[in-house]
Amino acid sequence: MEEKKFEHYKFIADKGQNPLRVDKYLQNFVEFATRSKIQQAVKAGNVKVNNVVVKSNYKVKGDDVVTVVYDYPQEKNELLPQDIPIEITYEDDDLLIVNKEAGMVVHPGFGNYDGTLVNALAFHFQNLPNMGQEERPGLVHRIDKNTSGILVIAKNENSMTTLAKKFEDRDLNRKYIALVWGDVKEEEGTITGHIGRSLKNRKIMDVFPDGEYGKHAVSHYKVLERFGYTTLIECKLETGRTHQIRAHFKSIGHPLFNDEEYGGDRILKGTTFTKYKQFVHNCFKICDRQALHAKSLGFTHPITNKEVFFDSDLAEDMQQLIEKWRKYANHQQL
Repeated sequence: MEEKKFEHYKFIADKGQNPLRVDKYLQNFVEFATRSKIQQAVKAGNVKVNNVVVKSNYKVKGDDVVTVVYDYPQEKNELLPQDIPIEITYEDDDLLIVNKEAGMVVHPGFGNYDGTLVNALAFHFQNLPNMGQEERPGLVHRIDKNTSGILVIAKNENSMTTLAKKFEDRDLNRKYIALVWGDVKEEEGTITGHIGRSLKNRKIMDVFPDGEYGKHAVSHYKVLERFGYTTLIECKLETGRTHQIRAHFKSIGHPLFNDEEYGGDRILKGTTFTKYKQFVHNCFKICDRQALHAKSLGFTHPITNKEVFFDSDLAEDMQQLIEKWRKYANHQQL
């Protein structure tokens, strides 16, 4: 009996695609995938181009159809409950609020079949509702692996349906705190621009001002504190697109501090002094991810219909980072 295959990804190369090794091509397109993971899939015969198994050195060309499939045992499809500590800041019969640490992937995906928030939820809570046909129990929304902060989890079908509708209708109040490169000119403002997958690197998002591509996205911000070469901002989302804050602030010339995927992991503002360079590199070590935290979330409770508001302390690494920049800025003013 032929073993059942499960297709996970399918890409059609752009007409103008320059010849590129299939392993490098997929590394650009598949979120969270390392080159070694992709090469393992290729070696196992699970990468096809135009329905033909290829080797790593196959060069993807325009209009090629690239698929990644798996023939792992059935138990691999089952969600693995894992005893992973999670910080639950609020819980009732209908929902719970989790303060996710940076570095934790929210749900299983390519190269991340375990160790995720969803694996932890499956261990700590039974019978959480699934979202659609995917094994994401209770998950109404997500934040990036290297973003810390608040997530709401539904504990039953009624809460799941109501909360999902609130996110779809933008009927909630979400605020983030971020440290961005540069001295943001205005005290407050709004960034508007359609967000869609980058046409060059599918792992990141780009902003398309003319609206011909991507989805409508609006981010409101205000400056909380200025440190000269960086700025601490509060951001309120009107929409909830993938990487919205990261893409929007890059588009106005202020990438998030130490955001590797969006160019914030190098010195973009400041002096050429060796001591300053060392200072920034020390900051990178303190907060070794994009400086972004999902600070608060407010909405109408799905069952009681009462207004609820949940706030969280900044992650420790961001607190240390901000204090280090604050001391630097104060010293410069002396």
